[in-house]
Amino acid sequence: MLNENILRQLTKIRKKLHANPEISEEEYETQKEIITFLSKETNAEIQKVANTGVLATFKSGKEGPTVLIRGDIDALPISEINEFEHRSMNPGVSHKCGHDGHTAILLGLAFLLSKEAPTKGTVLLLFQPAEENGMGAKGVLADPTFQNVKLDFAFALHNLPGFDRHEIVVKEQEFTGNVKSIIIQLNGKTSHAAEPEKGINPSLAIAELLQYADEITLNEPADKNFFLVTPVHLNMGDLAYGISAGYGELHFTIRSWSTELMATKCDALVQFIQQTCAAHQLKAGISWTQEFSANINHPEAVQHIRNASEKENYKLTETKYPFKWGEDFGLFTQQ
Repeated sequence: MLNENILRQLTKIRKKLHANPEISEEEYETQKEIITFLSKETNAEIQKVANTGVLATFKSGKEGPTVLIRGDIDALPISEINEFEHRSMNPGVSHKCGHDGHTAILLGLAFLLSKEAPTKGTVLLLFQPAEENGMGAKGVLADPTFQNVKLDFAFALHNLPGFDRHEIVVKEQEFTGNVKSIIIQLNGKTSHAAEPEKGINPSLAIAELLQYADEITLNEPADKNFFLVTPVHLNMGDLAYGISAGYGELHFTIRSWSTELMATKCDALVQFIQQTCAAHQLKAGISWTQEFSANINHPEAVQHIRNASEKENYKLTETKYPFKWGEDFGLFTQQ
């Protein structure tokens, strides 16, 4: 177990990270904080990975499985409005998904592994950057450090507000959904607002796209055909009352349990966008961003968690259907 001194250290680190959050791919000070603790309090082999990440390796010296345990370290580009003492000091950036907590948890595990080494095989602790923008897992897997690593198991956790302390939530197969976002640009022609017929205004096309998104949405998590299109950003024209807009931009985030359904419905969405723009004499620009693959939990890995929960006398909850948020750890579960 962690002693009181280490618990105080970890609490202090978590609050320091919360007060000094860094967005995806810019976690340089966070990386320094992680390396400082690992160097001082553990016997881990320490490597930088994916530019701003850290890999801590614990070897038993005996043949056995290689197990990866991952925690993410980045924050979000969102202002914090809390009033507690360790609130974010970085304008427009804050830890809203608890990655400061994930980092502290993994540092605590590193301390424990230093006191009680693995009896066989190797344990890799990955402090992964850039989860929030979907680039972190991709960067780690492409890093030369990982090219010759054969993983037998890969585990990750996520804090879950609303559940009890010490409650472990598990599910075999899909645990989180496929998520991707689309950026739709509608290029028309500006004109005087008194003569909109001389221009090409994207407003009606935008209205039709919003309506279509609502029609194809099935926001029923218990249904295998769950498919959710959420409008997240809309921009059209300028704040100039004498001008009829000639440009519009619409962003959707799309979620689905099924990879196949995601592909089919996204293809249909692209086709509808193109047809709608053509009907309104608009030129369409379509691009995709922040793609997250579904986390597919292997039954054997889930059983290890069940066994550990029972051994530690933790409450275990088997969720009936996946969580709707995205998580880039899905790239690890695919491999």
